[in-house]
Amino acid sequence: MNSTTPDKLKIPATLWEGLKRAGVDRAEVIRRANLPLSVLRDDAPIATTQFFALWRAIENVSQDSTIGLRIATGLDGAVMPLAFVAAQHARTFRDALNRVARFKRLCAPEEVSVKDFADYSELVIRWPHGESETAPRSLVDATMASFVEMGRRGTGERLVPLSLELARPAASRSSLERYFSCDIKFDTKVDRITFRQEDLDKLFSTYNKDLLDVLAPELDRRLEHQDASESVTEQTKWVLRRRLTAGRPDIRSVAAELAMSERSLQRRLTDEGVSFQALVTQTRHQMALRHLADNSLTLIEIAYLLGYEDQNSFFRAFRQWENQTPSDWRAAHAAECHAGN
Repeated sequence: MNSTTPDKLKIPATLWEGLKRAGVDRAEVIRRANLPLSVLRDDAPIATTQFFALWRAIENVSQDSTIGLRIATGLDGAVMPLAFVAAQHARTFRDALNRVARFKRLCAPEEVSVKDFADYSELVIRWPHGESETAPRSLVDATMASFVEMGRRGTGERLVPLSLELARPAASRSSLERYFSCDIKFDTKVDRITFRQEDLDKLFSTYNKDLLDVLAPELDRRLEHQDASESVTEQTKWVLRRRLTAGRPDIRSVAAELAMSERSLQRRLTDEGVSFQALVTQTRHQMALRHLADNSLTLIEIAYLLGYEDQNSFFRAFRQWENQTPSDWRAAHAAECHAGN
């Protein structure tokens, strides 16, 4: 995965469950994080910086420097995302980590790279869209602990990492050392955890080939769907189709729904060779043809559904697109359908 991955993620239900089990007030966390109402109402995606704000709010509300560890260790397989469920039933710890690294992008624009060496392997965590912000300590702690928990639960042994590197100032050292039981370095360049090869090769007692055969194709399908819908252009058109009936959408409102700044949306669209205005026009044109093919809709209703203030504005735009009136296009389309039958 690379930085071209969309900067959007839905807050995993696992996190809400983790807060509940840790006794942290979800409503207060959301208020402190200043998240859009659509996140709660529609499970709308948020940007990396908003996800960071959420975790910082968790730290503030909980007043617990080890909240990341508490959340990660307080969860179990019954509430884990599908990718983690599949990983928990992998053949070895190495297989499990590779599965998680591969499928992480199903739930977050998070980079998890696995690199093998002679005696050890390391996992490095990066957030490409973090805009130079350091990931919240609780988020990093929870991520690193989730890897360790997976290994310990899968093997039934108290696996100990070789080392842990954290790109933040020293804090809660004793609690971290008590849980990870390894050498911990702070103020490093990246967030990295290292495991011995012999531990990575240990078999999982939870290995279930039949279950993996069922889960793997579903995860592959989701990954393919994610790849197919990554372009910001398609995401913007999706929002436009939903918002047109409320009037002419502006770039600010669309950017907010996509959980990015107006400037970021404009830049991403430019990178993909389109403009926001062109997408509005293109989306209206496509929807106009679709609505006109539905004879149950009147022309006035179609103008409304496309966000036009009056029918004449719709007529003028349609004539520019198709060089004929909506009525003529509908009649011609009906004749073609009749001839085809």
